[in-house]
Amino acid sequence: MKQKLEGLLEQALEVLKSDNLIDKEIAPNIIIERARDAQHGDFASNLALMLAKAAKSNPRQLAEKIVAAIPSDPAINKIEIAGPGFINFFINADAQFEIVKQIHEAGREFGLSKAGSGKKVQVEFVSANPTGPLHVGHGRGAAYGSAVADLLEAAGFEVAREYYVNDAGRQMDILATSIWLRYLEECGEIVPFPSNGYRGEYIREIAFNLHKSSENEYRHPAELVMEDIPPDEAQGGDKEKHIDALIERAKTLLGPTQYRDVFQAGLNEILDDIKDDLEEFGVTYQHWFSERLLMEDGSIKEALQRLQDGGHLYKKDGAVWFASSKLGDEKDRVVVRDNGQTTYFASDIAYHMNKLDRGFDEIINIWGADHHGYIPRVRAAMQALGADESKLKVLLVQFAVLYRGEEKVQMSTRSGEFITLRQLRNEVGKDAARFFYVMRKSEQHMDFDLKLATSRTNENPVYYVQYAHARVCSVFRQLDEKGWNRNHLLGMENLWQLTEEHESALITTLSKYPEILERSAIQHEPHQLTHYLRELANQFHTYYNAHQFLVEEAALRDARLNLIDAVRQVLANGLHLLKITAPEAM
Repeated sequence: MKQKLEGLLEQALEVLKSDNLIDKEIAPNIIIERARDAQHGDFASNLALMLAKAAKSNPRQLAEKIVAAIPSDPAINKIEIAGPGFINFFINADAQFEIVKQIHEAGREFGLSKAGSGKKVQVEFVSANPTGPLHVGHGRGAAYGSAVADLLEAAGFEVAREYYVNDAGRQMDILATSIWLRYLEECGEIVPFPSNGYRGEYIREIAFNLHKSSENEYRHPAELVMEDIPPDEAQGGDKEKHIDALIERAKTLLGPTQYRDVFQAGLNEILDDIKDDLEEFGVTYQHWFSERLLMEDGSIKEALQRLQDGGHLYKKDGAVWFASSKLGDEKDRVVVRDNGQTTYFASDIAYHMNKLDRGFDEIINIWGADHHGYIPRVRAAMQALGADESKLKVLLVQFAVLYRGEEKVQMSTRSGEFITLRQLRNEVGKDAARFFYVMRKSEQHMDFDLKLATSRTNENPVYYVQYAHARVCSVFRQLDEKGWNRNHLLGMENLWQLTEEHESALITTLSKYPEILERSAIQHEPHQLTHYLRELANQFHTYYNAHQFLVEEAALRDARLNLIDAVRQVLANGLHLLKITAPEAM
């Protein structure tokens, strides 16, 4: 109905333009809102107030001209002008039933929009360092990013989903060294494990597989490995210097080729595990982008040259600095250390240069909330590269906090003490995990209630929504058991009989689905869709408890069956977009 009203207002404006009552160049964004008070109609528009200044007209007088130019339509009962110039639409009661017919005709396509047609959007999300399995904290970013991408696609955008693989840098060297030390243990060497190494059981598994495939190829005596290595923290030393020395020793003893073998063995196993986890969680990508590629193909060098050519780099204390403070950052940033190595930020600059060069209309980065301070420096880099920084949208996600009873579960990839996404999925299921993760705004704190997520009660929101879908399906099974036939056409012809308060409420809520879907996509807020599904499910359950659907009177029965089938379709569509199943029985 909103689209119909927008079309009628567009036609009215064309009439006013042809009569030279308003400038032909005026192209306003027509906004239709649902009226908050039924006394003010069903829908309202502030179009006259928006155009008054450009049209050099009194808003109320302009509203009168717009209303006079609106073509007649049987769906509209009357149009009124209120206050300073609001245009209120009262919809014909019979026209409300059209939504049921539209849902039946469109099926799975109902609610899809063309708002983003012709626009390319890249959504980069999760992008966790491949130093260990995904944990429940990463799960929220995965569910949120996946939902945002899918909603944008439903709104007509061309979406590219991307995972940025941080397969370079110190943390990956710590990972490779941790694997090598565990491998030496598999070979029979007794090597003290560093306090700053990765300690998870998965490290031992990778080391076991490496030893199984290569036997003693990468073995060196423990004495040689530990010779002159500075003491670890437990021995009164510096744990950072200790692990850095071990990294250098691994590179020296193994040499470039063998070190790369160990490095790649860890990266491949962990990345394969991450890909499997995400796929099982309903998350897929078009592109897995390697940070290491930026180093190997010269992208980092090119990005720094662009900054240099723009006068944004300078040298100080042997390092190369990016003058980001002149572009909105709180301070300048090092891009090349005094030892000649580029920083992680330099890689990030090159990565965003790559994104810009690929021609996306919008770039969406979904990061953990702890990256808040990183946003200004990336925006500064985009400006320095000569790009429109407004193309970049950074959405922050608070990590979910998992509780078992009253005890908070600590999660540390380095120590190996964490609950993996796979464990969570196995315990509560993909559906509950995904729904719970996107129920709130991404930047809001979230405690994950395991007990609630596994309960089969109305308090469990995903169960409540899925049960509504299953209940509709059960009604049709009961219809078959009674040996009755459903006359779809008869039901459509008798929708006018749906006069109960619960029926009117359901029809109104069904008509909101397309606008909720589009708004959820444009505002990057999948929680709006989950709230809508819970509202629709609640209205259906209330209707189910208050009225009989399988009544003797065929016309009323078929009208009600058509209505609840429309409810089922919309529930299924919404759940499908969230990658959640719509069961037919529970």
